[in-house]
Amino acid sequence: MIVVEFKSSLVARHLQHRVRLHFSHRAMQSNAVSKHKVLVLCITFCGAILASSHDGKAFSLSMGDSHELGLLWPGIQNKSGDQNRAIYVNHLLGMALGAINITNGQVYFRSNHAFESLSAATRARNGGGRTINLGTGGLYGYLFATYNGYGSEVWYVGNLTGIVTIPFLVGRHLLTGWTLFGTGSAGVPDGGVTVMLLGVALGVLALARRFLMR
Repeated sequence: MIVVEFKSSLVARHLQHRVRLHFSHRAMQSNAVSKHKVLVLCITFCGAILASSHDGKAFSLSMGDSHELGLLWPGIQNKSGDQNRAIYVNHLLGMALGAINITNGQVYFRSNHAFESLSAATRARNGGGRTINLGTGGLYGYLFATYNGYGSEVWYVGNLTGIVTIPFLVGRHLLTGWTLFGTGSAGVPDGGVTVMLLGVALGVLALARRFLMR
């Protein structure tokens, strides 16, 4: 009788031990899944913050819109120095509204749009692609974009900030590159809002790291 009770006690203790191990393992798995979910959510949140800082404020420029300064033909079809492009832009600045001039090997078409302030074009920055960051404003005044076989479109961007987009195709004519020109005034190359959002994203990641280290 004593032997049977002893065996029963051993079986009960064994079962209790197995139950504890089972629930402990389940708890560890649940904790690991929770941490994984938190990490995924934090990464997604940070990605959304950074993406919104660039894509949410994009302004689209188009051919002949209210920001058009003018058009050159044939424009820059081969490699040319920034000095020549500045000459082309500054010539457009000196033309009467709606005028057409032929000089410097170019045909100039000045738009009918008048702008409050048109300072001389200086300090060039070249790039490619249809998405362009103008910063917080005051840094760039003119955008010179060239399309193969079509010519070069010039926009006034002195009153724009942040991300702008330009056409990638005009008819069958492909965008080959662009140049931003300043107007001699100082500016800030990147927005403070972007820096602030980056700080928020880094803070979220730091909190997530502390949670996962527990």
